Amino acid sequence: MIRVIVPDSHGSYIDIAARDAFLKDLKLLAPREIVMLGDHVDVSGIFSNHPRNYVEELAYSYEEDCQAAATFLDKIQDNAPGASVYYIEGNHEQHLERWAARVHTSKRDAEAYLKINGPETRLELKRRGIRYYRMSEQYMGLAVPGTIRLGKCYFLHGYRAGKHATAAHLDDLGGNLVHGHTHRSASVIRRTASAGEIGAHCPGTLARLQPLYLHTSVSSWSHGYGVQMVERDGRFLHINVPIVRGRSLLRPLLDSLRPQRLFGGRKAA
Repeated sequence: MIRVIVPDSHGSYIDIAARDAFLKDLKLLAPREIVMLGDHVDVSGIFSNHPRNYVEELAYSYEEDCQAAATFLDKIQDNAPGASVYYIEGNHEQHLERWAARVHTSKRDAEAYLKINGPETRLELKRRGIRYYRMSEQYMGLAVPGTIRLGKCYFLHGYRAGKHATAAHLDDLGGNLVHGHTHRSASVIRRTASAGEIGAHCPGTLARLQPLYLHTSVSSWSHGYGVQMVERDGRFLHINVPIVRGRSLLRPLLDSLRPQRLFGGRKAA
């Protein structure tokens, strides 16, 4: 089967060209499973501790942010009807919970606020049949909160940052994994005595590559998403699919693998 992994998209700050390129590929791939790695609602400015430094940032609203994320979810489910969707909470969705914990003095009041205004409610995930995996809870008997396991691979939003974040996640979990958070496409493969080859992957991002909070620093981010071709026993091939200037490189790859290309125009024997 095919499994598609959707990296950080950041609601109002999604890159439209990258989004549309991804959605075209999604329809072509017809996946059975979709894993959303979190930060699909940005929840910045109003509910985070980060100050807004530019007038343009004042245009942000949580209402529009949720609408952008809901539209993205609509398009995902339209292009991949019937796929099981797993939504892992990211640190940006968690901004709202941290804000609620700061301004409320009662757990009951904070939970009531989140029940009304949290991303799970605002995106209508229950109606959509999408389960929401919170960063504060443990699932499937795993030791790391906010982490799930499908077949032979772990999925989490991620908590490591920096140049070697993917390698650090691999060291921490000690097994095959896919994470988001860093916005940088990366793959690290290692051989261990107990498990053989294991790999960690970050597909990149679908958000804008140069946000205002980076000021004049050039980001090292890249557009893309992940695809896994999964066998019945859970083994899989993982591919990070790049999207460059709004153009996915999946279709050129598929074209290059056709028999007439591989065998000089002749069909394979």
